Amino acid sequence: MKNILKLTAAASVLFTAGCLYPAGTMRNEGSFAEAAAANQFAQTAYLDPATALKTLDQRFRKAVPTMINFDFNAATLDAESQAILRRQAEWIKRYPMVRFKVFGHTDKVGSNGYNHSLGMRRARAAVRYLVAQGVPRRSLIAAVSRGEREPLVNTEDRERLNRRTVTVVAGYAKGYRGHDFDGKVANEIYGKYTGAGAVEE
Repeated sequence: MKNILKLTAAASVLFTAGCLYPAGTMRNEGSFAEAAAANQFAQTAYLDPATALKTLDQRFRKAVPTMINFDFNAATLDAESQAILRRQAEWIKRYPMVRFKVFGHTDKVGSNGYNHSLGMRRARAAVRYLVAQGVPRRSLIAAVSRGEREPLVNTEDRERLNRRTVTVVAGYAKGYRGHDFDGKVANEIYGKYTGAGAVEE
């Protein structure tokens, strides 16, 4: 009975987070359906955290492009990459209880060591841009370099598709207790979602 009451309280707070705003204000975080989806994820994560993450990753990959590409031997974001990262940022900000990881990749031109470093620079460039768009740094796991180890196109030549970063759903935010979703956790998520900070108890 205690667990049912805790879940009901959490669900109530999260549903309210998607529905109530101060009078005269407008939200820029997407449609009601998107807010409801975020709330539904939070409730599902309480019951089945692993499945909830897998489902969220699938939704993320369907909703926005998860890959950006780079010029040869460069880690500079072009206008197209910036536009994609802005879309990623808006999506990521709806899920403050989830962490995302950015993987950097290169083509096979150059040494393994150099390409590992280049892949990391690309991943860090993407992370910096996401943070500049308002994604909390804590929502992003440190950038990871795959270098030239995982090409999309298996060629030794220059290949733009291999010069990329990929953003994925990676886990729950540090301190998130999906297995113990009590009123305090729901209260914290509500505060982050509305931007109003924690609600006083």
